[in-house]
Amino acid sequence: MDLAFTEEERRFREEVRELFRNNIPLETQRKLREGQRLSKDEIAVGTRVLHKMGVPSWPKEYGGAGWSPIQQYIYEEERQALLATPMAFGYGVDLVGPVIYTFGNEAQKLHFLPRIINAEDWWCQGFSEPGAGSDLASLKTRAVRDGDHYVVNGQKIWTTWAHHADWIFCLVRTNPDVKKQDGISFLLIDMKTPGVVVRPIKLIDGSYEVNEVFFSDVRVPVENLVGEENRGWTYAKFLLGNERFADAGLGIMKERVQRAKTLASQCLVRGERLIDQPAFRQKVAAVEVEMKAFEITQLRAVTNSSAQQAGSQDPAGSILKLRGSEIEQAAALLLMHAAGPYALPDIPEGQSEHLDGPAIGPEWAETTAPTYFYSRAATIYSGSSEIQKNIIAKAILGL
Repeated sequence: MDLAFTEEERRFREEVRELFRNNIPLETQRKLREGQRLSKDEIAVGTRVLHKMGVPSWPKEYGGAGWSPIQQYIYEEERQALLATPMAFGYGVDLVGPVIYTFGNEAQKLHFLPRIINAEDWWCQGFSEPGAGSDLASLKTRAVRDGDHYVVNGQKIWTTWAHHADWIFCLVRTNPDVKKQDGISFLLIDMKTPGVVVRPIKLIDGSYEVNEVFFSDVRVPVENLVGEENRGWTYAKFLLGNERFADAGLGIMKERVQRAKTLASQCLVRGERLIDQPAFRQKVAAVEVEMKAFEITQLRAVTNSSAQQAGSQDPAGSILKLRGSEIEQAAALLLMHAAGPYALPDIPEGQSEHLDGPAIGPEWAETTAPTYFYSRAATIYSGSSEIQKNIIAKAILGL
């Protein structure tokens, strides 16, 4: 296959760059490059900018840009390269939106899709449970039909951004008497409904991003069921396939490696710039080789539209998720090497937060360790590396 971009695709890349550079606030760009957290309002403003050309991956009839897979690839690469980390208003665009416009009814499409595009509703994902992580089909959260409502009881865990969310899309068990994959439904639940309780969990980088979510006799209108009852596992597989493609962040990797090289050119180790030291250069080269191989694999995947269809057995999404998460971690480690001992936060013993005052080293080094620690989760979320290997083995080797 020809991996060179056409002249038209190169012009499109420039258009996308101009959109981002001229419309994303400079302060937002700086915060994201330095690994700082944005407020919900900052993300909403940025998301509306990103959607000025339409939602890249959505069909045109639902507010999408109607772009080719290669245009979507270019858009995502430029977005990630500029902003350094994904800036998404919850999981509306990449995850629940495609489920709604593919399997939802017309009322659901008319109500939810415009609100997702305009960053009015922040969505979180209610899949994992204390006893159902990698073995997701073992979930126990129950939804029992009671007239025009389902009554939901149970618990979800590691629910990203639930403390910001207006809505949660949940897998719930609606039939306990059949094969576990066959008794699951896909419900949309308003987080303001009585009986929904959110408890944030502090992460190793000091941030609060994941949560426990509890449901106690939560009444959910039957109209919030997506598709057919007990067909939720099919919709979940479709969603997870999209999620694994979305998590393959080549632009993020490239930005982090370039940032590590730039910072290493400013760091002196025993009187010599770190970027000039052979050991560090070897580390950089090794990651760049892996990135190039990953880029070629990703381009092959995006040109094969069948890889992204619902129910597809193509393992491309799992391959990209597996390798992408590993390279993301390697890129974060390069930044740690550049920061050296200055990556250690200046936190007095017994305190859990930074004190106001000057940093011990360069200011950029303070966020290096949190970025690295957060990257350790990349091989776990969206399906652990072990699960991805199982999927690949089954699809390719028939094991």
